[in-house]
Amino acid sequence: MRLDNRIVTMSGPASDKSLLPAGLHDVLPPSAAHEAEVVAGLMATFAGRGYGRVEPPLVEFETTLVAKEAGGLSEQVFRVMDPVSQRMMGVRADMTLQVARIAGTRLANAPRPLRLSYAGQVLRVRGSQLRPERQFVQAGVELIGSAAASADIEVATLAAAALAAVGVGELTLDLNSPAIVAAVLDAQGLAGEQAGRLRAALDRKDVGAVRALAGELPGLDTDLLAGLIAVAGPANAALDKLAALGLPPAADDEIARLRAVVAGVQEAAPELTVTVDAVEYRGFEYQTGVSFTLFARGVRGELGRGGRYTLDGGEAATGFTLFLDTVMRALPAQAPPACLFLPAGTPPAEAARLRAEGWSGLAGLEPAADVRAEARRLGCTHVLIDGAVQALAGD
Repeated sequence: MRLDNRIVTMSGPASDKSLLPAGLHDVLPPSAAHEAEVVAGLMATFAGRGYGRVEPPLVEFETTLVAKEAGGLSEQVFRVMDPVSQRMMGVRADMTLQVARIAGTRLANAPRPLRLSYAGQVLRVRGSQLRPERQFVQAGVELIGSAAASADIEVATLAAAALAAVGVGELTLDLNSPAIVAAVLDAQGLAGEQAGRLRAALDRKDVGAVRALAGELPGLDTDLLAGLIAVAGPANAALDKLAALGLPPAADDEIARLRAVVAGVQEAAPELTVTVDAVEYRGFEYQTGVSFTLFARGVRGELGRGGRYTLDGGEAATGFTLFLDTVMRALPAQAPPACLFLPAGTPPAEAARLRAEGWSGLAGLEPAADVRAEARRLGCTHVLIDGAVQALAGD
């Protein structure tokens, strides 16, 4: 099946060489060039804010690639045995932890705050319902060494600005903080398997499941938890609901932090729709503070996500990752690129001049009886005839 000039895997005989493993695909012209241009545009925006690019390897030793704090991400890593070192290696499923490793080792003595950016392919064991692709490009930034709310604001607004710069419109920034739910669960004495089951119910926003757990967990404040589930929507109204719930004191600082970030984002990017979801947790397992997801109206799946976390050595950090498979779906259809057919025998100097003017010049290798027909056959939009560029439209 062909979608957006991508060859997508379908079941079929193993002898068919066009078939690829589920979730993998070939990106064809002009989509491959368009994706590369979008990545370059994102990276240019990052560089314009002072983020230096790093390029971690595709494969690392498993012990450095997977962190226990990464939650379910470790289950998405392909493992292979390194024939040289005889140690287990992993193919990266996400680049954030690689950049964190670089910051904590190779750049441990670099001045803080440290701003790094990256872009590259990742590979995952399984796709999801919203993202069936198992291999795709990530691009993002990490801001390391600052615990200030201004760092959260910078990262969130940079993510939105980078998407807007490449043409993605009608963005929504959905903010949350896993630390708020953690404070509520701690205050109710829940940990381990019990806390995990309750978190799963909260993730599903399943008030019935939360109330059902009350029979197994004496003292569970189901009204408070149901109130938390209801805190989702436009940021200012959601924050007012959150403040009225009477949450444990341990959550107060994080709520104040969330409010400060919302205010800062709204001031810096008034065109951005900002929402708050108090119980969002899936995908934020290793986040320790204000986190966010980016969506675009009418686009399936999240464009990116990010948030605050802590490096192994205790250093504060925040950042985001954009998912290029979703970003490309959010962009308007691209017009076919202009292509100029240069009939066989075109003087090299003339061809060089036209290319220097910006034409993509496709050279004919053999004389053609009808150069216009040959140009159309090869997908060109223009043809050089008697030294003049002529459009093929309307032929």
